[in-house]
Amino acid sequence: MKFGPIDIDQAEGAILAHSANTPDGKIKKGRQLSREDITKLKRANVSSVIAAILDPSDVREDDAAAMIADTVAGDAVRVAEAFTGRANVFATNDGILRVDRDALIALNRIDEGLTVATLPPYERVTAGQMVATIKIIPFAISQETLDKALKQCQADHALISIAKFKSHGVGLLLTDLPGSKAALIDKRIKSISDRIEACGSHVLDQQVIPHERQAVATAANEMHAKGANPILIFGASAIVDREDVIPGGVVDAGGHVIHLGMPVDPGNLLLLAELEGRDVIGVPSCASSPKINGLDWVLERLLADITVTPDDVTAMAPGGLLMEIPTRPQPRAKAVASEQPDNASRYAANISAIVLASGRSTRMGEQNKLLEEFRGQPLVRHAVEAARNSLATSITVVTGHEEERVREALSDVNVNFTSNPNYADGLATSLATGIRSLPEDCDGAIILLGDMPLISAELVNQLIAAFAPHDGRSICVPFNHGRRGNPILWSSAFFLELGSLSGDQGARHLISKYAEDLVEVDVDTDAIFTDVDTPEALAALRANEQT
Repeated sequence: MKFGPIDIDQAEGAILAHSANTPDGKIKKGRQLSREDITKLKRANVSSVIAAILDPSDVREDDAAAMIADTVAGDAVRVAEAFTGRANVFATNDGILRVDRDALIALNRIDEGLTVATLPPYERVTAGQMVATIKIIPFAISQETLDKALKQCQADHALISIAKFKSHGVGLLLTDLPGSKAALIDKRIKSISDRIEACGSHVLDQQVIPHERQAVATAANEMHAKGANPILIFGASAIVDREDVIPGGVVDAGGHVIHLGMPVDPGNLLLLAELEGRDVIGVPSCASSPKINGLDWVLERLLADITVTPDDVTAMAPGGLLMEIPTRPQPRAKAVASEQPDNASRYAANISAIVLASGRSTRMGEQNKLLEEFRGQPLVRHAVEAARNSLATSITVVTGHEEERVREALSDVNVNFTSNPNYADGLATSLATGIRSLPEDCDGAIILLGDMPLISAELVNQLIAAFAPHDGRSICVPFNHGRRGNPILWSSAFFLELGSLSGDQGARHLISKYAEDLVEVDVDTDAIFTDVDTPEALAALRANEQT
């Protein structure tokens, strides 16, 4: 790759390194300059640009990031479409993140232009949470570098995966001393139960027993007979020695102590033991509080069927000082990006789809174009299927003209319908109706037109991948041959204005108003321009399918 100043007359096809302002609008960095872009730059009296020209052996940043992400990703993770050299990896299930630490470090040492970052190994994660990001720093890396990276990733196990939480029936024993307060026992039961349920398991049985070695042994065996695994024993007094009441009772029951103590504070006085194939934890007294402690680090792994050994416990020392860490969050209620930008950027965006299907089709004559057949299905069905097979989390179809017929055409699809009684007043009224009908927790909405049947789920996903309000990409517009097309993805930050639109103007003026928040997403298809407004357009579309 060659990088540096390039004469404007030689810059067509080069990748622009820094955004440039022109009388015709901003040309953003990372764009491969077209002939039209060169004309705009010349009109702005730009004589040279800082840009990159790729060598034949270079692999573009998005392609490289995508290939590396696909190779490192294992069980229960999803790789998002790469954009601006970044491919993010998200958990698809609640569980524990597993990372091959040594392989990860070796991968990052291959080349400074290739970076792979993850959450800490064994972090508890929730579905939709970002767990890793692959970023290619320059606009491209060499094929040789990519080959080395892919070879490094091809081990007998995935570099990044999620150990999903399994449903366990947990036995809970609490010992009691004379004079102990019942409220303390209740507090401990709630604290432990909440932890267990947050990981998708349940308390199979619980008992309050005397703080005596024989009582612990008897109750532990009863829990074992009931099938409890793991068995948690919360002592009325802290465990200070292997011969103390709790470990002694486990041994008397036929079990053995694996490890006593851990380099995690709070949580130092945790006991790890085993009873005839069942895990046993002597719970530290700090677990009366919902704040994170050593119990969480051990219990969560066990509930994801990850074996915990003495070496695993002692390896918790780096980062084991938890005194200032707050309460462990429960399985996450979806964050709304506009309200929680710092947090929500670490989760897959919750994007809803709106399909506008309310128009009168006046240019089609007597026929409703949305119900005309194409590829064996009504025209409107194609837009809905593109949304349904994409990463959009919900679909809202706005109806109006011939509402009952449109709904019937989509009756077997899981969509939400909303009616626009003012559909005859123009497109903007349908867009506003759809916006006002969206779920409250969505981060953005992609607006699909019911008369654009060639839009694919892959294209929708490209726009979703580009969406990053915290990086100034709040409006995502597909771009090809120097032109913008549809569909367009809007951040929830614009919902108030979109919901107030009227007439037939659509949202075009908002695109101009918020140009700094817009990103043009290069796509290799004319589908973004192909709509069906006339019988001739429909006939041409069908004819193209036959050639």
